[in-house]
Parts: sequence; structure tokens; C-alpha cells
Amino acid sequence: MSRITPVSRDEASEEVLAYYDKVFAGRDPAAEPGTGTGTPGDWWTTWARSPDILNFFHSYTYTIVPQPLRSLALMRTGYVCQSHFVFSQHSKAARMGGLSEEKSEAVPYWQISDVFTPAERALLAYCDAYALQHGRVHDRLFAAMKEHFSQDQILQLTYFINLYVLHSQTGRAFRMEYDNVPERVVEIPAPATPSAQKWR
Repeated sequence: MSRITPVSRDEASEEVLAYYDKVFAGRDPAAEPGTGTGTPGDWWTTWARSPDILNFFHSYTYTIVPQPLRSLALMRTGYVCQSHFVFSQHSKAARMGGLSEEKSEAVPYWQISDVFTPAERALLAYCDAYALQHGRVHDRLFAAMKEHFSQDQILQLTYFINLYVLHSQTGRAFRMEYDNVPERVVEIPAPATPSAQKWR
């Protein structure tokens, strides 16, 4: 469950109830969590505390970037931002949108895969530069993007990547959905019996 208290149906505004009806089929997700895709659904019940933000996430019309390319970008963004939720959900969306199984499978190791087109490789490299290098995109990489995408498409793709960096980070910070996992980077105790390396 999210670190933020979920909003129940009784507490929800009319606009939030419209999302709840669509995603949770009329159930109270605070009392009966679970979505049709198998997630707990606390992404919705968390952001329901701020309906304006929830509406913002759904107000953008995806028009000029084909869905398989958009999903490819969001899969890679979720993967490099270490969000199990974003990666998993957009893997499903990619398949539904027509991305092949071999391409979906190769997203984590795209650099050594030969299944991607030059346009897809440029996009994957752009995702890495944006999400891993904090927007530091080399001139030659940007030139490759301009070979394959219009300037309007580059703007829209950049917006998607940026938005899902946000989703990835807040999902991990609030421990929402599949990112509700304990901290992995912890000290491992030294053995009780002394050894040749006496770290203590």
C-alpha cells in the first residue's frame, strides 16, 4: 500500500469517482484494491488526493507519435528509472499496440540487440540520455532523432519520457503499485565468527 493514505469512494470528489468507476468497476478501491491489469491500484487512490494533478495526467492527447513507439519509450524509461510498475504496465501496452514480442523482450538490453530499426534505436538512446544523463543529449544523438522524427514528435516524446520519469520516481518514493518493496540497499551483517578479513 502507498505511503500516502488512499482516498475511499466516500471521500472522493465527483471527478475522482469517474476514474474509480472506470478503473475499479464501482468498487471502493481503498477497501477492495485491485485493477483489471492486476495492480493494487493505489496509484489512483494516492493521486486522488489531488484531483487537478490526476486530471492533468489524463488530459494530454497522444496524437502524433505512433503508440508502439510511445510504449517503447515508456518501457525503456521505466526500466532505466527502476520502476517495476512503469516497465510492467507499458510492456502490456506495447504488446497491445503492436510492438513485437522480441522487441518488447529486448528493451532491457537494446544496445546489443539487432531487432530494432534505426528510428527505434535512436529513440531508445534518447530515452537513456534523457533519463540517465538528466537530459544531456549529444549533438549526434539529437541529429539522429531529427532524421527519424519531426520536431513536434520529438517534443511529444520528450514530454512522455519526462512524465514517466516523474511517475517512476514518485512510485518508488510513495511505494505505490509494484514498486511497494522494501529498501534493497542495506548493510549486510558481518559473520559472527572472525575471519582473515577483520572488517570490524
